[in-house]
Amino acid sequence: MRRKILSVACVALFFAVIGGPVAAADRSIKDFYGEYVGRSVSGEGKKLDERDINVTISEKGRGGFNVFWATVSTRADGELKRKSYSIDFRRTNRDNIYQSAMRKDVFGNDAPNNPMKGDPYVWARISGDTLSVYALIVTDDGSYDMQAYHRTLTPEGMKLRFSRTIEGEEKKVITGELKRVKN
Repeated sequence: MRRKILSVACVALFFAVIGGPVAAADRSIKDFYGEYVGRSVSGEGKKLDERDINVTISEKGRGGFNVFWATVSTRADGELKRKSYSIDFRRTNRDNIYQSAMRKDVFGNDAPNNPMKGDPYVWARISGDTLSVYALIVTDDGSYDMQAYHRTLTPEGMKLRFSRTIEGEEKKVITGELKRVKN
């Protein structure tokens, strides 16, 4: 019996160390390159807010990349509301974690924003089939606002899940399906 328990423990330890047979290998950022279009739906109570979404992920040199996304929604008065963002990312010394390059430092190098000045601190990571972009904002009263954009590859394109959390409380979730229209 003791030998059986030891064998099971060794097998469990082996799979824990190598990630186990169910753990997916992290994708390369190149797997995400392309243009994607689709729609998202935000459910807040009984109100549904649909948006057209366009996402383009492209190479930026030296292992870096750019994520551009735009949304178009219709306001209650029929007016179209457009928002777009473009963020460059560069490699860090940690596998599959990238820091944003949203401004230039005093030496002219790409650098992330400073959250203590009210700017969002943005980073990205790849985990399995998902590219996640996080934006941390330190509010004027010192609390935090965290936004997360999870883009998971599918055979047709990608699934999108956006969430906004303020002081630990999830305030908004938007999900959507996007089709890859260009590699």
